[in-house]
Amino acid sequence: MKALGPDVPELIILPMYSSLPNEMQSRIFDPAPPGSRKVIFATNIAETSITIDGIYYVVDPGFVKVNAWDPKLGLDKLVITPISKAQANQRKGRAGRTGPGKCYRLYTEAAYENEMEESPVPEIQRQNIANTILLLKAMGINDLLHFDFMDKPPVNTMLNAMEELYALAALDDEGLLTRLGRKMADFPMDPSLSKVLIASVEAGCGQEMLTIVAMLTVPTIFYRPKEKQELADQKRAKFFDPNGDHLTNLTVYEAWKRNGSSKTWCSDNFIQERSMRRVEDVRKQLTQIMVKHGHKLGSCGPNTDIIRKVLCSGLFRNAARRDPQEGYKTLIEQTPVYMHPSSSLFGKNADYVIYHTLLLTSKEYMHCVTSIDPKWLVETAPTFYRVANSDKLSKRKQKEKIMPLFDKFAADQNGWRLSSLKRPKGSSKTFG
Repeated sequence: MKALGPDVPELIILPMYSSLPNEMQSRIFDPAPPGSRKVIFATNIAETSITIDGIYYVVDPGFVKVNAWDPKLGLDKLVITPISKAQANQRKGRAGRTGPGKCYRLYTEAAYENEMEESPVPEIQRQNIANTILLLKAMGINDLLHFDFMDKPPVNTMLNAMEELYALAALDDEGLLTRLGRKMADFPMDPSLSKVLIASVEAGCGQEMLTIVAMLTVPTIFYRPKEKQELADQKRAKFFDPNGDHLTNLTVYEAWKRNGSSKTWCSDNFIQERSMRRVEDVRKQLTQIMVKHGHKLGSCGPNTDIIRKVLCSGLFRNAARRDPQEGYKTLIEQTPVYMHPSSSLFGKNADYVIYHTLLLTSKEYMHCVTSIDPKWLVETAPTFYRVANSDKLSKRKQKEKIMPLFDKFAADQNGWRLSSLKRPKGSSKTFG
C-alpha cells in the first residue's frame, strides 16, 4: 500500500485467529469507513465459525495448518496440508453471503478434482486418544480392536495410548481399568494431567495444581501485538519463575486474582482476559470433581519444589536432558528437542526438564517447560525409570544417570491384543 502512494484509497488490514483478544477480534465486524476498504487475513476459523457482513471477495490459498499426532515420537506436528473439497466449498461460501461475490482459488481445477480428499481427516485419526481410550474402558468396553468406531484410529495410536495409560497406572497388567483409572476418567482432560491432580492431594498442593492444570487448558494467555512486541515481552518477563513455565502460569493467575480479576490489569500486562475467565471456569469445574471424590485441597505455600515433583508423576514420559552440543534430548526416544523462545527457561541451563507438549513447527519445540531434579522421575515413576549403573556406562555417558525402563509395544495388531496389556516374560528392556 505504501508503494502505491497516497492517491490510493485507504485499506484497513485486520488479522483474525482464535487466540486474538476479543476487542481485536470484534474489529473485523465493523463496517469500513466511507471511501475505504477492509481486508481480513484469517486462519481456517473463518471457514465455518463466523459470518462477516460486506465480504464479497475470498482468496483461498488451498492450504491449512493442522495438528497431527506422531505416536512414535509423542509429539504434535503442526503440518501445512492441502484442504479437502468440503473445506474448499466452505471457503467459497464465505464470498457474497450478503450479496453477489467471487472466490479466487490459488490452485487448479485439476488439483481440486483429482488431488483433494472429499472431507478432512477426522480428528480421532490424527490426535492422541489416551483420554478417549480411558473413557471407553470406563464404559466397560475392553475389546477396542473390534469396537465399531465411526472412523477407526490407527492401531499404532491406540497401542501408544494404552501404553501411556499403563505407565500412568490407569490400566493394570491385563489392560483393565484400575481404581485410579476410574477416578482419572471423571476428569475431562489428558490423563497425565488428571494423574497430576490426584497426586497433588497427597502432596498437599491441590490448590496450586488446580490452577496450573486449568491454565494448561487454554492455548495461550499472553499476546504480542505486532506494534508493541518489545513492551509485551518486557511485561511477560515480570511474571517469569526461574523454575519454569508451569510456575509462571501460577504466578500470573495469582497476580490476576490479587488485582481483582481486573480487565484493565489484563490489557496493561498483555494478558487475554477472555482466556483468564475461561481458566477460572475450568478451575471451578475441576474443584467440583475433586470435592465429589472427597479430596482435601491443601496449599504448599512458597515450597514450589513439591509442585514440580508432583508434575513429574504425570508428565514423566515428557522428560528431556540437556544435550552438551545443542538443545535437549528426550529421555525415551532420544529425540532432539528445543526450548521454545517464549519459555521462561529459554537461554537458561536447566539440565533436566519436563514439558507439557512437543510441537513440531520449524523445530521440535517443548512447550510449557519446568526444570526438575532427575531423582524425582525415579521416585514418582519407579516402573518407568531407574538410576543407571554408572559402572556399565561409557565415559561419555557417565552423567546420564536416569534411564527409562519400559516395555516396547509391538507395532502391529498381531503382536498385542488391544484388550490386554499383559507383559510377556523377558520383554522388559532398558534404554539409555
